[in-house]
Amino acid sequence: MNSGMTHMTINKNHLPGSARFTMRRWFLGVALTCSAIFAGAATAATALQNVTYDVQPGGRVELKLAFAGPAPQPNVFTTSNPPRIAVDLADTTNAFATRHIDIGKGSTSGISVIAAGGKTRVVVELFRESAYKTRVDGNNLYVTVNNGPTGATTTTAVVSDPTKALPSSGGTPISNIDFRRGPNGEGRVLVTLGSTTASPEMHREGDHVIVSLGGASIPSKLAQRLDVLDFATPVQSIDTKAAPGGGRMDIRTKGEVEVSAYQSGGEYVVEVAPKKAAPVNPKLVKGQDPTYSGNRVTFNFQDIPVRSALQLIADISGLNLVASDSVGGSVTLRLVNVPWDQALDVVLRAKGLDKRRSGNVIWIAPQAELASYEQSLADAREKAENSAELISDYIPISYGKAADIAKLLTQGSMQSTGGGAAGTGSRGFLSARGSVSFDDRTNTLLVNDTPDKIRDLRELIGTLDRPVQQVLIESRIVVATDTFTRALGVRWGVQASNTNPSGQVIGTTPDLSSGTGGTGTAGLVTGVHNSQVKYGQDYADYVKNGGTGAAPRPGSVELPGGYNVNLPVANPAGSLGLAILGSNYLVDLELSAAQTEGRGEVISSPRVITANQQEAVIKQGQQIGYVTYQASSSGGGAQNATVQFKDAVLELRVTPTITADSRVYLKINVKKDALAALVPSPGGGSVPQIDTREINTSVLVDNGQTVVLGGIYEITKSNTNTKVPGLGDIPGLGVLFRRTERSNNKAELLIFVTPRILSETLQ
Repeated sequence: MNSGMTHMTINKNHLPGSARFTMRRWFLGVALTCSAIFAGAATAATALQNVTYDVQPGGRVELKLAFAGPAPQPNVFTTSNPPRIAVDLADTTNAFATRHIDIGKGSTSGISVIAAGGKTRVVVELFRESAYKTRVDGNNLYVTVNNGPTGATTTTAVVSDPTKALPSSGGTPISNIDFRRGPNGEGRVLVTLGSTTASPEMHREGDHVIVSLGGASIPSKLAQRLDVLDFATPVQSIDTKAAPGGGRMDIRTKGEVEVSAYQSGGEYVVEVAPKKAAPVNPKLVKGQDPTYSGNRVTFNFQDIPVRSALQLIADISGLNLVASDSVGGSVTLRLVNVPWDQALDVVLRAKGLDKRRSGNVIWIAPQAELASYEQSLADAREKAENSAELISDYIPISYGKAADIAKLLTQGSMQSTGGGAAGTGSRGFLSARGSVSFDDRTNTLLVNDTPDKIRDLRELIGTLDRPVQQVLIESRIVVATDTFTRALGVRWGVQASNTNPSGQVIGTTPDLSSGTGGTGTAGLVTGVHNSQVKYGQDYADYVKNGGTGAAPRPGSVELPGGYNVNLPVANPAGSLGLAILGSNYLVDLELSAAQTEGRGEVISSPRVITANQQEAVIKQGQQIGYVTYQASSSGGGAQNATVQFKDAVLELRVTPTITADSRVYLKINVKKDALAALVPSPGGGSVPQIDTREINTSVLVDNGQTVVLGGIYEITKSNTNTKVPGLGDIPGLGVLFRRTERSNNKAELLIFVTPRILSETLQ
């Protein structure tokens, strides 16, 4: 006896076999129970106690997950269809009583909390794919969800526990980047993170999947472009490079794809799979015969009940078939080797029936009964909408104008979009009792409608309120000229005289009626001059004697004189002269020539950046002022002077439109004017003469491609001969009676345009 208790020693060897077996079972049960208790205590390291959210500027939503102890490191992965962010919390139980929280702010729809197997999963339901950030602060885990993949600014967290701080831009290097092909043709990008604290983020931009590797650095050997075309997956290439705050991976895809991402420990996986085509109801395709794919069957029945025929089809198809009570009658069937779904349609058409399918259940009833049922559902839905409670919501607009979006929401039913059908309903996108207003100062929409309508409006506005892409347009205008001019001229004269015994002078002299023989004229005057002609030594003696003796009469000829042919080059580059002087004659000859060559090139390169579908104008040049005179109304010969200006500028006017396949449609006008000359005005002053070069066109160009919009090529050739009639055409000797000028001018205008789409990425 000890402390009033009886101590018994049991010798199991003295117990019967059945008793020993019962004791062993009892001890084993106690041991298993204790181990389960201890295992549960060891597995459940912490518990999720509360989930709250806070709406921040820009449509961001910050979720706060409070735990009973230190917050665990989350394992986060995302899906694109439907858009979800899943946060897995290992060794965590769920002590939060609410399973779902409706949010409806920004791009966040709601939150669901699920617990199983010692792990808790928090699913963030989204209206559209969005970027996110996670951080741990003591017993709390924060998840910040942006309002879409771009346009929201993520805040930098202050982490109280330094061991759980997110790495900086110089974080742990990534170990490896690999690519594999899945069994169903999907492409998998495997990123081996250097640390489990790295926080990758994934979002889509058209046919690109962008992965921001926050808290990780990219080694130089991994910062490269991987071409994975040979794997026959939707992934075309993987471009990895360093970026502010970590790294950035650009995965280029082709075709319609579904993208998902998940993280397991230190490995982050992005899976890109071909998008499965949604089943199309053949009856919804107008003008196309239905297609059937069921197993082929053969029926040959005489007056078989319709319900029995439907039962046979249900057994063959493996679907759940429900027939209305009003389905009855008999049908005669003879179908050989036809698909079962076609046999079903034949039976339904024969008896005036129709079907509605939901999953693997088919409901069959008369067409009028189905129509009445669907009408009653529509009436009930309309009554529920009319009786639903109205709530107010405030939707901030980031990139558009709240007034424009409010007009679109209220007038959508009266407008057609691109030739398609107009919207339905008399209130546009609002319900019959809904209303919308806007505030210009804060650029915010004020919506009052039912909760379901507001949810739809948020999704619609999130699709419309996106940053407008910008386009850089570079243009080059090249004006090239090539000039060539060659001229060859001649002038010469022949003079001769003789004095007969009677003292008369007989000779030839140039026609001096125009002074020196005239320009472009040739002539000889032959005759007998009664006057004394002084030339040579005689004329020198006349001068030496002081002008005594018989002086020449006015109008007499003095030798030497002018030229018989006077066709020189205006501004010769060189000339060659020859003169022959005798006692009774004088010959003068001069050859002149000139050649001019010139090449010129003017390159203008205007460039401008503008938003999609917005016209941009850039110009440079001068305004040329000139004065014109007009008679004054007061009379008396007075004139009024008016100063006017004329533009001589280089101008680029362009309106770009980005197409769905990332090409650019340009509506472009390029003009280059220059001052040519100042033309005198009849009333006084001068008016500028402008050389105009302009092109106005529309063209579709690939992104970054250079295209020649057009050009003007001018060639001007001229050959001019000035000659003495008849004499200038004599072979050989004709060159002494003519002047030849030849010119060849070329001018070419070319206009080049290169558009570049400027993309925005989330850094």
